[in-house]
Amino acid sequence: MRLSHLFLAAVCTATVGFAIAQTPAVAVPVPSPTAAAAPMPPAPVPQGAKAWLLMDSATGQVLAGENIDAAADPASITKVMTSYVVAAEMKNGKVKSSDLVTISENAWRSGGGGTDGSTSFLPLNGQVNLLELEKGMVIQSGNDAAIALAEHVAGSETAFVSLMNSYAQRIGMKNTRFMNPHGLTADGHVSTARDLALMGRAMARDFPAAYAYNKMKEFTVNGITQHNRNGLLWKDPTVDGIKTGHTSKAGYCLLASAQRDNQRLISVVMGIESKSQAEGFRLREMGNLNLLNWGFRFFENHTLYAAGAKIAEPKVWKGKAELVSLGVSEPLQINVPRGRYQELKPSMDLPKFVIAPLKKGQKVGTVRVSLDGKVIAERDLVAMNDVEEAGFFGRLWDEFWMWWES
Repeated sequence: MRLSHLFLAAVCTATVGFAIAQTPAVAVPVPSPTAAAAPMPPAPVPQGAKAWLLMDSATGQVLAGENIDAAADPASITKVMTSYVVAAEMKNGKVKSSDLVTISENAWRSGGGGTDGSTSFLPLNGQVNLLELEKGMVIQSGNDAAIALAEHVAGSETAFVSLMNSYAQRIGMKNTRFMNPHGLTADGHVSTARDLALMGRAMARDFPAAYAYNKMKEFTVNGITQHNRNGLLWKDPTVDGIKTGHTSKAGYCLLASAQRDNQRLISVVMGIESKSQAEGFRLREMGNLNLLNWGFRFFENHTLYAAGAKIAEPKVWKGKAELVSLGVSEPLQINVPRGRYQELKPSMDLPKFVIAPLKKGQKVGTVRVSLDGKVIAERDLVAMNDVEEAGFFGRLWDEFWMWWES
């Protein structure tokens, strides 16, 4: 046997105990102070609702609900997506808040004072500041304002609706199809309780300044003052949105949201039928308020892992560095029943061999958090730093040990 082969065999034998790939345990977060676990009563089912849902805004977790993916008419809750598109196109520099928007005959006839729907009473061929139109649509639920905004942003209602559906897909609204920007009944115009909650969540998260219009209790356009149709704004100071809806087909609907301390919840009630408008308003408002109160009472938010914090540090093969720090690019937050934080079970999936080169931000594995055997949160584990590839002999050495272990 050649001397070089003897040397290699000797070194291999001496170091085999240190070369075995180690899968690091996922770092368990330190529990923050929390109240004792409380008995969990069932969620209060909104009276008369065909579909309803309560969602944690920070995580997107559904805390309770029924028929949350059933297709339903969203009525004027549609206008939240119209507002989202306007805000997004404004951010992209396509339109400005100072733009003067002309009220076309289409907007005037289809959504104006001569219709049965909500209107801002905009004058035919008049010019209105875009920001005023936006507030008129959000606060007064003006159908004419929605049409005028759509035409100004995209050139036509049809083109704008295409934008609405594109943004809806980006948000994750998998079972929604918009046919107009205002929500009046139209064939194929459908959404779901889950999708509407995701839409409200995205509006509050992505465009907080535009979202804040939803909290305004009244607004004046063209000398006419109208009140916000969301009666919860007068019933609970923590409620800051979002949108009501009603047509004969949709029934009475409400997408609501409230923030208490660092926790935001979103509720949806759809499809309440009532011969009395006052009763329809009451049922949708109390249905949402009861859900919000239940959620704030019996659930709590926690940040398990901050963005950039080291969660694991596995061995790197064929790299200039021995280890790489892994973490999450965005905070991993969860919402759990109050007092059950310490029952969370974190776990981690990593490949058997983490191989260089690695780029900062590159996905390496997955971290999951479970409660009662069910995964409630999941995030990509990404490299927190670059790891360059080792030289020829370093790579050859690790190649041998990878072969040995496999």
